[in-house]
Amino acid sequence: MPTPRPTQAEILAAHGQTMPDIIAPNLKVLFCGINPSLYSVVIGHHFGRPGNRFWKALHKAGITPRLYDPSEDASLIALGYGITNMAPRATARADELSKAEIQAGRELLAAKIQKYQPKCLAFLGITAYRIAFAQPKAKIGPQPDWEGTQVWALPNPSGLNAHYQVDGLAEVYSWLLALT
Repeated sequence: MPTPRPTQAEILAAHGQTMPDIIAPNLKVLFCGINPSLYSVVIGHHFGRPGNRFWKALHKAGITPRLYDPSEDASLIALGYGITNMAPRATARADELSKAEIQAGRELLAAKIQKYQPKCLAFLGITAYRIAFAQPKAKIGPQPDWEGTQVWALPNPSGLNAHYQVDGLAEVYSWLLALT
């Protein structure tokens, strides 16, 4: 059952909070968002904001067998997928994060990769990937392996990303199926 919508006061109170990862050893793909949204922190589920296209893109890409609700995010583990974030601090918009926060998130992420050893790390946000890895010309698609893990930089599914609609996101997200 979908989670009720939070109030504006609840959303504002979530600023700076964190949310737990959906992670386990030896995942096929660990999806890495930029950072949690305030809305997601309040409802306690990744990619929970109504305008976010993550769940629709996963389904259209063939990664999930049906359209999942954000409240089912923990169900991804059974399919071999997980979710984490580059920076742990919740904000209203990812551009509220400093470059230093994104770069520091790389070290936190490295520890997770070493501990859980996913087959692939899929960054959902090319700009954050470029900052974190000092790769200003990186393009959407496969990147150099890191910490013994395949890395892909994919478009951010946020409704604020006007460059990709659900079908375009699904197309590039489906590239991950060849890895699994």
